[in-house]
Formats: sequence, C-alpha cells, structure tokens
Amino acid sequence: MPQVAADSDSLRRYLADEKGIALSALKGVRVLRRSIDARQRTIFVNLKVRLYINEQPTDDGYVHTNYPVVDDAPQVIVVGAGPGGLFAALRLIELGLRPIVLERGKDVHERKKDLAAIARTQVVDGESNYCFGEGGAGAYSDGKLYTRSKKRGNIEKILNVFCQHGASTAILADAHPHIGTDRLPQVIEAMRRTIIQCGGEVHFQTKMTSLIVEGDCVVGCRANDKEFLGPVILATGHSARDVYRYLAEEKIEMEAKGIAVGVRLEHPSLLIDQIQYHRKEGRGQWLPAAEYSFVTQVDGRGVYSFCMCPGGFVIPAATGPEQVVVNGMSPASRGTQWSNSGMVVELRPEDIEGDDVLRVLHYQEQLERTCWLQANRKQTAPAQRMADFVNAKLSFDLPRSSYAPGLLSSPLHFWLPQPIASRLQQGFKTFGRQAHGFLTNEAVMIGVETRTSSPLRIVRNAETLMHVRIQGLFPCGEGAGYAGGIVSAGVDGERCAEMCAAWMKGERRSG
Repeated sequence: MPQVAADSDSLRRYLADEKGIALSALKGVRVLRRSIDARQRTIFVNLKVRLYINEQPTDDGYVHTNYPVVDDAPQVIVVGAGPGGLFAALRLIELGLRPIVLERGKDVHERKKDLAAIARTQVVDGESNYCFGEGGAGAYSDGKLYTRSKKRGNIEKILNVFCQHGASTAILADAHPHIGTDRLPQVIEAMRRTIIQCGGEVHFQTKMTSLIVEGDCVVGCRANDKEFLGPVILATGHSARDVYRYLAEEKIEMEAKGIAVGVRLEHPSLLIDQIQYHRKEGRGQWLPAAEYSFVTQVDGRGVYSFCMCPGGFVIPAATGPEQVVVNGMSPASRGTQWSNSGMVVELRPEDIEGDDVLRVLHYQEQLERTCWLQANRKQTAPAQRMADFVNAKLSFDLPRSSYAPGLLSSPLHFWLPQPIASRLQQGFKTFGRQAHGFLTNEAVMIGVETRTSSPLRIVRNAETLMHVRIQGLFPCGEGAGYAGGIVSAGVDGERCAEMCAAWMKGERRSG
C-alpha cells in the first residue's frame, strides 16, 4: 500500500498490527530496503524493515568513517574536485596522507551564479559551468547514486560517506537512490570542510596546465604558474578536453573509447506517471515520480535511455564557445511537471574514420557545433516533437519545456548524423510499442546529448591503477574512462587513493 509506505506513522501502526506488537512498544522502524513494483495495475511498495521493540535506535543509521589529522603527512595532488577527486581525497586522509585538491572551477555557491547566468546571457563561462567546478558534472545533474558496477568496489561505503556529510539515510534503502540537485551542493561542501579540517587543501580556480615529469615518474603538476609536488591522481572529468589534448601532445598513452550520443527527450511527468503506473491519475499523492528504462538494438548498435530524471529539468551543459549540449537533473522532490532522459545511440571508435586517438572527441565537438549553429549561435536548443521526428516532419510549434535558455524548432531528423537519427527513429517506434502512449507529440526532443562518458581512456595498469608508462600518475574516474556516474567515480577515486598510498609506501622503502 503506497499510502502506508509513504507515511512513517501509518507504517508504524501497520507493522504493530501485522506483528501483533503493542504500538507503545514499537519504539522505532528503520527501512533497510525500498523498491516499487509497478508491473501490474496493483502497485506494491516492497520494504525490508528493522523494528526496535522496547528500545530506541542507538546509531545514526549509517557507518561512520574516521578521518585523522594529516597536517604533516606526505602529500598527494588530486586534480579535480568531482566525485572521483573528492572520494580520492577523503580516502587519502583515511590512509594517513595529505590531499592537495586542485579544481579549475569555482566552489558550489559561486558556481551556481554562473549557471543561472547562462539562460540570461546565452553565454557559457568556460571554467565555471555545469561540468566544471566543485562537485564536477554530478553536482548539478540530479545526484543519482545507482550503478551497475557492483564488482569494482565498496558501493555501500560511498553511500555511507554521503550520509556522514549530510545526505538522507534514505539513499541506503532506496533501490534507485538519489540526493537531488538542490541538496547535493551542501553535501559536497561538507566533504570539502572535512578535507580542510583534517589538514588537506582545496584550491579553486586553479587549473592544471602540465605535469612535472622526471624520467619516467610524475613528481607533481603546474597550475596557475605554481608547482604542486607529489604523485598525481588525475580526476579531471569527461569534459576536460584541454587535458586530453595536452596528454596527446605529450605522448602519454590513451585510447579512443566508445560513447553514446543522441538527444534529451522530455515528456510531461503526468504522462510518464500514467504510463508507468497504469492508471489515469498517475502517481497520485503517495507515489514518487515514475521512472523508465528502455533499451533495444538497431542495426548492431544499442539504443537506450540514459540518466532518466523524473520530475526534473533539462539543462545547458556546454563547457565552451560554439557548443550546445544538454543534460538532465532533478530536485530532491522530483516535483516538476516534466520528466526527461537522454535517448542515445551507441557509438564505437571503429564507427569513426581514421586512427587519431582524439577522433571520438572530435566527433563530439563537431556535433555540438552543428547544434550551436542550428540554435542561431546561442544556448537556445534545437528541438522537435517526438512523433514529428519519427515521421521526418518539421514541428511548427513546440510544447512548453523546462529548458531555461529556450527551444528553437529544428529538423533534427535532417541534420543529426544519419546513423544516429535513423536508429533513434527505429528505437522510438520500439519503445512506443512497449509502452503505449510513450511515442507522442506531447514529448519534445532537445539536441544534443553527447557527454554521456569520456571519449578516451587514459591507459593504466589493471592491478596498480597507475599509468602504464609513467609512475606516480593515477588516471581516475569518469574522465580517465574508468567510471560512469557519481558512485562508480567515487569507488574508483577510493581505489586510486589506495593504490597511490601502496606505491608511495613502496617508494619510501626503496628510497
């Protein structure tokens, strides 16, 4: 019963009656797991709970991590303050090392002002935007915390660290946990305070320009005309294209990596609720905004939904001039009148001619510039109604949208690369058959979604996580091609910190 599951007092009364326990004896209920089964018309909320009978809960509901003071400890340079970099820094402190975090962008509060200015000025700050700044791309893109990378590390540890820094303990129970765009910045700020209070440093508007290499070993990096000495954990994110170009010029081994490209698809949230919950009233009072997940194969490539944001917004995610890129985010309440997701097509390196290691990056740039030209050289985004796109028709008007800079009607079916457009058209037909009402002109496609993952992989040793040729360099997280999302980037950050600490210990012994 959704109403019972949504209200703590109702749940407590229900459990007391179900278990034959006096209500006065049931002192507390902790939800350990929560999921929704909406496959049939009767909707079930599945809960796994812990009951406290004649006793009060004695802990905070999460596992605390101890962070010691590391003022005088050997230091490690962490480049990037996204989830990979922040979790690397916190893990270094646990291991008795002093992190020096360098972030090219601004802190979360100053960064927010630059984000708000995009819709007003139609101009993107190249160093402070939805991808660059404290918290990385994840800080203002919903804060979804689920991952399929179960084998890479301790996911529960990542979630508990978030709770220790202010996130709701609901993320430990929910099948698809998320913090919310409105709450995640405060959590990130608390993580920064922990780093500084323990003796680490966090430098904003400090852009790495080069590594300091002696022989075959990285001994530091240069940023803002200063030298920062120590081994380097490189966690610069999937949009730091200047870093990729620098590494390519320095002949530091990388390889082209597949990505996915497409559009952001936005429906009225009520329509998605009606489709997913199989009822006219949609979610009603007690259910959350509905999610969906679609995947199919078209002509040998995957077509699928990505980063679904129920009750959310579509946002401008460009990082420089002559780009239009979109992404999605949701507040904690997921309460807007729109729901969106990326709808993307798999792109492999062999799909692009040539052998240039940067060729997938160049493909991204070309598509983003084409989109910018279609948008009249502004951050307004080219858009087309969904059914019109499938039928190769221009949309003469567009529905209301959450995308603040505005939409411009455009024939996406015509100017998107044909392998992308045709696969999306076929994929949408398949998804429309799977979910009646999904393929509709009430939905609008907004171009383009290209930043699904890194277009390169910085090659590292599978066991030591260090670069294959240069010692003291630990490529980390989504930007290095080894993660996809907040949690997996955090896990990879912790692993890189552990391998860096092990290498430093070996270096000190050999020295």
